[in-house]
Amino acid sequence: MNTLSFIFLLREIYGRKPPDLDRIQKRGLLAVKIAQHFALRYDFLREETCQHLARLFRATDHLPPDDVDALLKRNVDDGWLDHFTRFDRAPFASASIGQVHGATLKDGTDVVVKLVKQDFSRQFQRDVAALRRLLRFAVAVYPKLRKVFDPIGVLDYIEDYTSTELDLKNEILGGDKLGKIARKYGDTYDLSQLRLPSFFPELSNQNVLVVERIPGKTFDELLQEGKLSWNNMMDFFRIHGFYLFGPGIFHGDIHPGNIILSPDGQIALVDTGAISRVGDGIRQGLFNFFVALADYDYPDCARQLNEMAETGISGRRLAKFENDMVYLYRDFKGSSVREVSLTKRMMQTVKMAVHAGMEFERGMFAIIKSMMYLDGMVLRCRPDVELIREMKPFLTEFQKGMDH
Repeated sequence: MNTLSFIFLLREIYGRKPPDLDRIQKRGLLAVKIAQHFALRYDFLREETCQHLARLFRATDHLPPDDVDALLKRNVDDGWLDHFTRFDRAPFASASIGQVHGATLKDGTDVVVKLVKQDFSRQFQRDVAALRRLLRFAVAVYPKLRKVFDPIGVLDYIEDYTSTELDLKNEILGGDKLGKIARKYGDTYDLSQLRLPSFFPELSNQNVLVVERIPGKTFDELLQEGKLSWNNMMDFFRIHGFYLFGPGIFHGDIHPGNIILSPDGQIALVDTGAISRVGDGIRQGLFNFFVALADYDYPDCARQLNEMAETGISGRRLAKFENDMVYLYRDFKGSSVREVSLTKRMMQTVKMAVHAGMEFERGMFAIIKSMMYLDGMVLRCRPDVELIREMKPFLTEFQKGMDH
């Protein structure tokens, strides 16, 4: 991705008109991944722009049936199709990297077959390298950019999770990891509503994945139809919050298209290729921050944020930061998520903390990304709710996972 391509992409995202998704896709995988990242940025983009960009999570270009046959011929052994009584060559969904097809195994099991649409790796790495050179120059000219926005850190994050997604075997590994954690903590934390799909590794490889098809609708479909209940939303938050604040190992790409509500009320997490991890310092520190925030104790929020920073502040600077926190959150208590976005306020908080002299490890971005997804879903589900008050009862439960 050269300078002109990057400028074009930013103009598409920040323009007055809705971004042209087809033009973004033609710029390559990195452009799509950057646009998907901006789809989460309710903290500084218009809500309408974010929702429009979010279509890139689910409504991307797909291959025609003839190309699907050619793709299978390159990536599976002869006789692979003999394991199926049905394989739909027309996909029912498509994302930036893969597309998914319905199929049925000979034993009657309904499955999903995910195919990587093309060899993205080489061009993606070239585009990342070119953009990294551009961003390094920008940071050298304006050093504060690294501290406030950390564009190189965000690019590193996009590169890491996209490279993981390009190998579909990582989805099996990620699902197994989440399953082992659920079994380990099953005696101390109720995860009976969680469902993780079964995989068929003997029929899968780097470019082809066969996985159990979970019946039901995605949260994204339910949100579009206005049928996602607040209880279901909070059930998901309870599951995700356990992974986040308990072991600190969690699904790193929880956009609403990756969450399925089954007919029996279970919540299934799919597309488990991107698993995020955070260190104990950030995990415990952020938990303490939310406890203080739920009590509307903003000076304590400031102190907890300072405790979790790799480089903290003290004395007058810390006292000033505490006062600044009180002012920043002056309208927070009693406000709905539409009136005061929790993620937007957190991003403002981190920016203010960096300006005050704090420095944070990059693992924090994975958590903030999760909060962006949650905030976006809440805005679509129940924008009139005060999110932090709804979160408060779960904090005691999350402590069980942290103490285990």
